[in-house]
Amino acid sequence: MLRVLEARHHGAHRLWLRFSDGWSGVIDLSGRLSGPVFAPLTDPATFGCFSLTDHTIEWACGADLAPEYLRDVASETGVRDDVSSASLSSPASL
Repeated sequence: MLRVLEARHHGAHRLWLRFSDGWSGVIDLSGRLSGPVFAPLTDPATFGCFSLTDHTIEWACGADLAPEYLRDVASETGVRDDVSSASLSSPASL
């Protein structure tokens, strides 16, 4: 089962993620969050306030994203890198 092991807000609608398959890097979810449940996440400050469940990220408004979806976004448009922790917000990790 694919899991998000670590997640950090990387500004605006970007996240640095580390997956159980070894991929880590930055993805941009701008323009990918539609529908009423994602409406509160249009505010970058709200978007940046998420928590890690046992396998993915979720927000207080009830929105969450499947790790498989996040990994697909990473494969399509993500920037795989070794981002310095000095440039990131505090991590949410299991």
